Parts: sequence; structure tokens; C-alpha cells
Amino acid sequence: MYPGADTFLLVQRWDLLDVDAPEGTRDPIVLHSDDGARAVLIVLSPGQSLGEHQVKENAWIIVLDGEVEVSADGETVTGGRGTLVRFEPDERHALRSDGGARVLLLLAPWPGEGHYRGGGS
Repeated sequence: MYPGADTFLLVQRWDLLDVDAPEGTRDPIVLHSDDGARAVLIVLSPGQSLGEHQVKENAWIIVLDGEVEVSADGETVTGGRGTLVRFEPDERHALRSDGGARVLLLLAPWPGEGHYRGGGS
């Protein structure tokens, strides 16, 4: 069972506003992961950021609470609760929150083509 998950029949459910993430960006919570997708809850404490980075998967960021500033391709947009942002695989982007925020990150497919998997060759 994944952190914060309840099971009702065959459905998993999370209260994303109640799952504890005390260390902010240092403590992302993987809610679910399978070959189709990965769902990660990230709590940004005031002033925290996810510096410029890229992933091998399609990435969707849903703002659950608070407000975030998203930067990509030289543009910066601000979004609050209910905002959905999508990035193409390998698209560089950054995320920060002055006042703190709670976001859900969805990565699909998981892992994406070219995603580092560790191990030897």
C-alpha cells in the first residue's frame, strides 16, 4: 500500500491535502508507480524550488494548494489552486513557491524512454 492510500473495493484513494510531507522538496511522496505512470506529491515550503531540470516522461503538474511560479523556455507563469501545467519529455523547466504550495506531479509513461534505470551494462 502506498503512503496515505485508502482502498475501497479495488479503487485507491488519497486525500492529497492531508498526506504529510514534513521535509518539503526533500521529501517527495511517491503515491503510486507502475508501468503506466507515476504520481508524486510534492510540498514546497515557502521559498522552496525545484531548480531547472527535465524528465524523460510527459510531466503534468497540478497545483492543489498555494501558488507556484513555473519557468520554461524563457517564460514564467504563475498559477494557483486548480492550475494544470504540462511539459513534453526532455523539456527543461523550474518550479518555485514564495508562499508554499502543494502540487501533484504525474509522469507518464513510467519510466519514459531513456530514463536512467541504474545497474551495470
